[in-house]
Amino acid sequence: MRLAWEQVPQRLRQRIEEHLGSRVTRAVTQAGGFSPGAAARLELADGRRAFVKAVSPEQNPDSPGIYRAEAAIAACLPAEALAPKLLASFEDDEGWVALVFEDIDGWMPAQPWIPAELDRVLAAIAHLADALSPAPEGVDVPPIADRFASEFRGWRTLADAAGHGDELHGLDPWAKSNLAELAELESRWEPAATGDSLVHTDLRADNLLLTDDRVYVVDWPWACTAQPWIDLVFMLPSVRLQQGPRPETIWAASAMASQADPDAVTAVVAAVAGYFAYRSRQPAPQGIPTVREFQRAQAEIAISWVRARIESALEV
Repeated sequence: MRLAWEQVPQRLRQRIEEHLGSRVTRAVTQAGGFSPGAAARLELADGRRAFVKAVSPEQNPDSPGIYRAEAAIAACLPAEALAPKLLASFEDDEGWVALVFEDIDGWMPAQPWIPAELDRVLAAIAHLADALSPAPEGVDVPPIADRFASEFRGWRTLADAAGHGDELHGLDPWAKSNLAELAELESRWEPAATGDSLVHTDLRADNLLLTDDRVYVVDWPWACTAQPWIDLVFMLPSVRLQQGPRPETIWAASAMASQADPDAVTAVVAAVAGYFAYRSRQPAPQGIPTVREFQRAQAEIAISWVRARIESALEV
């Protein structure tokens, strides 16, 4: 549940108004995403607009750190990243962190996906892969192996649990039968994903804004360097979940598919599937009760995708 603008401490709201140089006359809370903090489009007394997001440890203990990371990355993103401009970031002694961006007069892609909008988004992802390879100078982000070292161990963690008597109730039967192979395949993801492109790593419909002539990419706290095809691979399970085409269909039609090492892609898809499979079995994080079901549904799709890739490779 999003916080309303009025629930952000008055001292923080006043500081935002001081920076913007005008009083907030209207604030419209924005839906979408999984942050439990405030996210609002602001209308100002002088006719201008801005977008603000704010959170404290009370909503979720990890969220302020994520916002700090986003502020640092957003401040140095080049225009090629298609990101809204960061206008300011603030925090106070009680742990509140606020980010202020230019307001984009756009809309999130429709759900279910509309083919024309999906085509625009896929073209934008291809643009990012080209324009941000190699990563522009001055953008300080870690390599993907550092960013996701602890997250992309899902199959290995589940295999270890099975070895200690966990029957892994509810896990996809094919994945359960092939757990050792998936764990071994997952172990190859780091060299497979390593590259020098700047990537977002969290592209979903709720992190995109469309205008009549542009696609904007928002929420960059997980940016890192990696292979240029990572963003497309990471996004495809969510596209299918939201009633778009199957991952293998979009991937096969992408120019990136012909440029990427098929074995590397399969290792990364396995790591993504393992991440979702493991995470979906954990208790929901504070203030974010719906994320586990979202991960469980993507796990089913990603498992189906990696299974298809493994079986296709065996037929060659």
